[in-house]
Amino acid sequence: MADGGGRRILYVVVCAAPAAADVEVFVRLAQSAGWRVFVISSPLGRRFVDVHSLASLTGEAVRSEFRMPGESKGMPSADAVVAPATFNTVNKWATGITDTFAVGLLCELMGFGVPILAVPQLKDALARHVAFERNLEVLRSMGVRVLFDPAAPPHARMPRWEPILEELHSILDG
Repeated sequence: MADGGGRRILYVVVCAAPAAADVEVFVRLAQSAGWRVFVISSPLGRRFVDVHSLASLTGEAVRSEFRMPGESKGMPSADAVVAPATFNTVNKWATGITDTFAVGLLCELMGFGVPILAVPQLKDALARHVAFERNLEVLRSMGVRVLFDPAAPPHARMPRWEPILEELHSILDG
């Protein structure tokens, strides 16, 4: 659902991982590609981002809290989601544990059928945990595109932002 200016709406859900620290690069790339970007952060993820800089860049506050009853929704409906996700987020998301706004939103958007690209970033030892691989399969079975190569060296498991944006566009282009 495009905004009033014809731009598609992209939610970027960040967590407490190094990817969050340079998410501004991705936001700028997405904006250059015509997206209106909203950044959503897990509570711990806020420690990895500059919320003021992101708010200035996007024109929107970084959301990390559930809204209270009676408060306006505040964000237009998303056309797509990119989630550079941690071990914790992947596991909570796949099992439906919505104890943070970020994970709750991912669960809800999945239920609405919004295209989601998950890009896990985690330590090698955590990537070998049996629950992680099972939960990636659960997410895939629910229609989430997962961009993760367990055979890649740990420092190279998460692609640069440019290929992530290309992957998002390939999902939307069918």
